[in-house]
Amino acid sequence: MERLERDARAIAGRFGLCYRAIEPERAGVRRRYGVCYADGRIKIRLRHAVTGQPLRYSSLVNTLCHELAHLRHFNHGERFRIFYRQVLEYARSCGIYRPSPREAEALLVRSEVPARAAPGLLRKTWPPARVAAEPAQTAARPLQLDLFG
Repeated sequence: MERLERDARAIAGRFGLCYRAIEPERAGVRRRYGVCYADGRIKIRLRHAVTGQPLRYSSLVNTLCHELAHLRHFNHGERFRIFYRQVLEYARSCGIYRPSPREAEALLVRSEVPARAAPGLLRKTWPPARVAAEPAQTAARPLQLDLFG
């Protein structure tokens, strides 16, 4: 937890975020990896819900970045997702976040989801059938145009 708190201070400081405390989540929590409360408290699950094994530090940092992003956007809207990716990229550039190849691939796929499909960020497959039928020119548009268009 000390390392996670130290990294949280560095990340929060970079983005001007203020949190009250970073705490471990209760052992019995199974439905979430972390939670951010309106009063600035952040709780992060440290162990796998089924096996009870400690989670990899990269998973903890990913969750930390997600919850820190909620300090600015207390929802899962488009602005939140953009900011979360910025926070995560900063943590990666500083060497705080070192995703496994599987995590990196999953993040790459999620970051390629156009904003116009907002809930699609959580879809297991992309693109959905209705988008796949669109002309190839539309599918090849740069991500920036979809994010800010």
